[in-house]
Amino acid sequence: MSGTNPFLDPTRQAELYGHASRLAGRSNALMRAKTAGRPVPETIVGLVRSHHEHPDQLGLALDLGCGRGTSSLTLARELQPQRVAGLDAAPALVEQARQRARQLPDLLVTFHHGDFHHLPVPAKSCDVIVAAFCLYHSPNPQSVVAEIGRALAPGGLAVLVTKRLDSYREMDQLVAAAGLDPRAEQHESLYISAHSGNLADLATASLDVLAVEHEEHSFTFDGHNHVAEYLATNPKYDLAPGLYGNPSKLAANLHQSLPDSPLTTTSLVTFVVTRSRGGRL
Repeated sequence: MSGTNPFLDPTRQAELYGHASRLAGRSNALMRAKTAGRPVPETIVGLVRSHHEHPDQLGLALDLGCGRGTSSLTLARELQPQRVAGLDAAPALVEQARQRARQLPDLLVTFHHGDFHHLPVPAKSCDVIVAAFCLYHSPNPQSVVAEIGRALAPGGLAVLVTKRLDSYREMDQLVAAAGLDPRAEQHESLYISAHSGNLADLATASLDVLAVEHEEHSFTFDGHNHVAEYLATNPKYDLAPGLYGNPSKLAANLHQSLPDSPLTTTSLVTFVVTRSRGGRL
């Protein structure tokens, strides 16, 4: 890592997201461990229903950093706007999202490769924009928020979602204690660019903030094998050669270093609900 935050390092994006299976493996391991906290896509739907003046009359909904398409598909199924468009910078993730959408032909959702600093939509064209767990991938998230403000229609709603700086700190402690990365607790947070402490302030530069909600999410991993599935493609740590992307080797190292036991870790998830400036229809 050489001191560079991997989420903000353009040279590492192909490594992190060039294969959809890497993100899928990490996400699936985390979701299997989840013990507390509402599902984020469904929470976003609830916030749109609560704060949009006409949630049953939505035109275009845009999902930024859509990844494998989970939130986009939920928006299409639950809110039934005229159209949902997912946007992501990783072609491999966009292709997997398209494959998932093909299995649900009744949903009006499309997926596109693109840059959220330059949204490929006209001004004032979106009734809803979602940016969940993606703004911290930008070294200049204010410019993304400004683009959101440009793209929102009058009365349009944007829901921004991020995490607390020290989310999963118990995982950092385990990695350090096992000797996998002795400096694990000293690395800069992956979420430094847009986190629970600054997201509302970032939003106010271009949008009107309607609500801020914080929710603690908890995760209990069964043991070293389960933890290794999550760690194998986590870019935060400086792992020894041969360990990154190799959960079986990681698990073997954990078993050699520490007694096997469940690991509970936490993350604060923050939802910021905003409206286009000047806001009401």
